[in-house]
Amino acid sequence: MVAVEAPSNMGKTRRAGTVGVALRLLLANPLGMLGLVTVVVIILAAVFAQWLAPYDPTRIMAGPRLAPPSLDHWLGTDQIGRDVFSRVLVGGQIALQVALASISAALTLGLALGLLAGFGPRWLDNIIMLLFDTVRSFPVVIFGLATVTVIGPSLATIILIVVVTSIPTFGRVARTQTMAMRNDEFILAERAMGAGTARILAVHVLPNIIGPLLILASMDIPVVITIEAGLSFLGVGVPPPAPSWGSILNDGFSFIRNTPWPVIAGGIPLILTTLAFTFLGEALRDIFDPKLRRDV
Repeated sequence: MVAVEAPSNMGKTRRAGTVGVALRLLLANPLGMLGLVTVVVIILAAVFAQWLAPYDPTRIMAGPRLAPPSLDHWLGTDQIGRDVFSRVLVGGQIALQVALASISAALTLGLALGLLAGFGPRWLDNIIMLLFDTVRSFPVVIFGLATVTVIGPSLATIILIVVVTSIPTFGRVARTQTMAMRNDEFILAERAMGAGTARILAVHVLPNIIGPLLILASMDIPVVITIEAGLSFLGVGVPPPAPSWGSILNDGFSFIRNTPWPVIAGGIPLILTTLAFTFLGEALRDIFDPKLRRDV
């Protein structure tokens, strides 16, 4: 009787899945882990801000005016005695609310328009690209000031401004990725088999282009937060007494000769948020981009 050899690959450890590989690569990236931990801390602080804030962020004369940091007021107080630490915590809710709502809407609409432009007829592509170029021809701040003048300052107005100005960014990326795939062999084979455009886009194109868009979205979150803070700093963003990081900076800038603490307290969250989401986005790009990732 001839002994049958077992396959050489039996007994080997099964190859880790995509999620496991991505997690190991993220754990091996110090800046990526630093960004992830900081993002988690910022999100948790914003979600539980109402319970973490020691004082009412809109309460006037919670402490002495323009007081330096102390055990009672960790980041001092502003010009009317409001606790700056409480205002920074609750301001994180406004920043993340604007960022997540506007980025989600801009990603969805930009993805849909990009798919139509990249896979549709030439005339539709020209119309959509003309629309993108028209929107991007206006500086974001100037467009925001004009919109606020017409509609009025509110949280919904800020979200609308960010959505309109961010759609072309996601749309162009989706269009480029779609046009690069539309003549691939498996797409042509699906067409030959009678598959409709909706099925091709939903089943074959969308899963292959969503990764870069999600990475771009994660890196655009600090940009959106900065836009909201900038408009609030100019006095046309979230109306008072809402404690936006931009309004905290504006209040502190007016009294910077008396005390620098409100400016420092309003600037540190913006810096940390920008660095955290940038580090996380770059780590995700390195992990999910086949040209940059070294598989393990």
